[in-house]
Amino acid sequence: MTNEEEDFVYDEASGEWISAADARARAAGTETIEVRDSVGNLLADGDQVTLIKDLTVKGAGQTLKRGTLIKSIRLTGDPQEIDCKYEGIKGLVLRAEFVRKR
Repeated sequence: MTNEEEDFVYDEASGEWISAADARARAAGTETIEVRDSVGNLLADGDQVTLIKDLTVKGAGQTLKRGTLIKSIRLTGDPQEIDCKYEGIKGLVLRAEFVRKR
């Protein structure tokens, strides 16, 4: 038996002592967050999306028009927010309800 198999950790959710390997497996399973666009398509890192509504970008003094293509999105920890880049705007975060997967 390796040292890792002998280690146990306290799982606060269940109130039980579980093996370290089981704790890692449970943690890996909870990290998957599904992010869906306005029509229910599943989004992933690197996808291209199109805006379905004109959006005023606060702090940039700019409006992104409906139909604007956003390339190479990144998912955040929030199931309703996506991080993306657009020329002239740094740190653009969009709500998933305003985009459609291309």
